Order: sequence, then C-alpha cells, then structure tokens
Amino acid sequence: MGAMRIDARQSPAGTVLTVDAPRIDAAAAVAFKDAFRACVAGGDGPVILDLGRVEFVDSSGLGAVVSAMKMLAPRRRLDLAALHPAVDRVFRLTRMDSVFAIHDRAPADG
Repeated sequence: MGAMRIDARQSPAGTVLTVDAPRIDAAAAVAFKDAFRACVAGGDGPVILDLGRVEFVDSSGLGAVVSAMKMLAPRRRLDLAALHPAVDRVFRLTRMDSVFAIHDRAPADG
C-alpha cells in the first residue's frame, strides 16, 4: 500500500489531523503511524484525529491509533472525532471509548 495522507490544520481546540483514507487496517497501519508521526513532530497541544473519511478499522488499525496516542503521551492528548458508525462500534466494543475522548465532529478552524 502507498503512503497514507493525513491533512493537518490548526483550530482553537488543537491540531486537527484528517485521515484521507477509507480504512485503517493491517495493510495501512504502518503508513498511518508514519504519517501521524510526521504530522505531530515538533508540535504542541492537543491533537484531534478526524476519522470522518474512515469507514473501516480492524484490530491493527485500532492498535495504530493507540500507538499514535502513546506517541503523544504524556505531554499531549489525542481525541477522536467524526467516527463512522462502523468505526465507532469497534471503539465501543473494545472499550476504547473510555480511553479516548470522542467528539461528534471535528472542531472548526479558528
């Protein structure tokens, strides 16, 4: 699989990273982590991961998101936003909804 695109922008709530891919699965997990790392390098403050375009996450994808959170910890927080119903279900079933703050939508630009 090729490089994964993550678009970064600033909002008053923090850095918003929009994953521009339909899935975060075993094939995409490493590319996701690499792209995420590049987006947050040298930054500060909370990060909001906008998953509005992601329709599928498997256990590898879930692991990649948890790994992204650990990359930021303990200095920076990772929140999730705009989860597709199927993706939201994965986070709820694995009780990850108690680990991440999950927002209905990504914050607007400031």
